[in-house]
Amino acid sequence: MSLRNRLNIIVFYSNTKAGKTFDVVLLWAILLSVLTVLFESVPVMNIRFGGFLERVEWFFTSLFTLEYLLRIYISPKSKKYVFSFWGVIDFLAAIPSWLSVLFPAAQLLFVIRFLRFIRVFRVLKLARFTSEAKTLASSLKSSLYKITIFFTAILILVLFLGTLMYVIEGADEGFDSIPKSIYWAIITITTVGYGDLVPQTDLGKFIASFVMLIGYAIIAVPTGIVTAEISRQNNIRVRCNKCGRENLSDASYCSHCGEVLR
Repeated sequence: MSLRNRLNIIVFYSNTKAGKTFDVVLLWAILLSVLTVLFESVPVMNIRFGGFLERVEWFFTSLFTLEYLLRIYISPKSKKYVFSFWGVIDFLAAIPSWLSVLFPAAQLLFVIRFLRFIRVFRVLKLARFTSEAKTLASSLKSSLYKITIFFTAILILVLFLGTLMYVIEGADEGFDSIPKSIYWAIITITTVGYGDLVPQTDLGKFIASFVMLIGYAIIAVPTGIVTAEISRQNNIRVRCNKCGRENLSDASYCSHCGEVLR
């Protein structure tokens, strides 16, 4: 077996001892790098340990850059990996610090801060190591149509309620435009209610009470949709070709005879 194939097994597969070790090291690197970014944003920490944190950040930047280049090199279809979801995430984990060097901080401070913020998205790399994330993603994808219909209904509802409150309350009570009234409808129906915009008329208060009550029911709807899909995903079984027994959908080996399922 060539070196490229051995590296491919270590990096992309975790069912070997070397592969598991690689994943564990990468997991710790992701967590520590995100903590470094968070600590850098704390003024007191930055003043006391700024130089050290910067060196640590460049260490992780170099590590993630090497990992990204390694994945491109050992991937059977490099172009497909580069433009895949995980390829983009790996790219974003490595590139911000390198790009920040190219821009003069005196003129483009906002760009530098934005590039530094992007590094927090390294935490998305963690999802690669959880099979549950695949189940959740599949459930969300299956629920997309129902959730879209649900949010369309909510959009219609807040548009109607916002317009209604604009007519009832008017500019004298702070509802001086339909967009502002829609903002009130959104924060009320989501049970946030900042209190910066409050109806004063009796009819307005009655409608507000109604909106608050239906808000609790509305929150439960998308939760139920996704939960039902997750339950359905967990009930899917894969049949073993060797012994004919059923296994969980995310299983790689048969739990009865050890045969490879996928």
